Amino acid sequence: MKYAIIYWSRYGNGKKIVDYLAEKLKEKGEVMVFTTSDVDPAAMPEADLYVFSAPTEAFNIQKNMRNFMKKLEGMEGKKYGIINTHAMERNWLHKMEKLLSKKKMVKVAGVDFKVGKDASAGNGLMDGWERKLDEFAGKL
Repeated sequence: MKYAIIYWSRYGNGKKIVDYLAEKLKEKGEVMVFTTSDVDPAAMPEADLYVFSAPTEAFNIQKNMRNFMKKLEGMEGKKYGIINTHAMERNWLHKMEKLLSKKKMVKVAGVDFKVGKDASAGNGLMDGWERKLDEFAGKL
């Protein structure tokens, strides 16, 4: 299995999640990790499954990831998983899913992580995040 993880992280919580996930997925196959500025959404690397990870900012998916998803090309029928970090009671996985469904991609799994008071220092993930991410990785 070949995985491509594309993420955007401001404070490092998302990067911590992606790094952990990449290690888990290496047990199942090849893993490539990119930020939204590392890869062209119109020429995505070939993979069996794509994972998109982004925080919520200003009551929406972070702008760089939102624009990235809107510019994706040639992704019809490709499988994906989504990850959202947020400090609110409500996650924005539905917004990510809506953007990717317009590209005719197929959702495999989604997971959200509420961040706490040290979010801006990259230490905002709540207890049990690793277990939650292990479950998500098992679905991919």
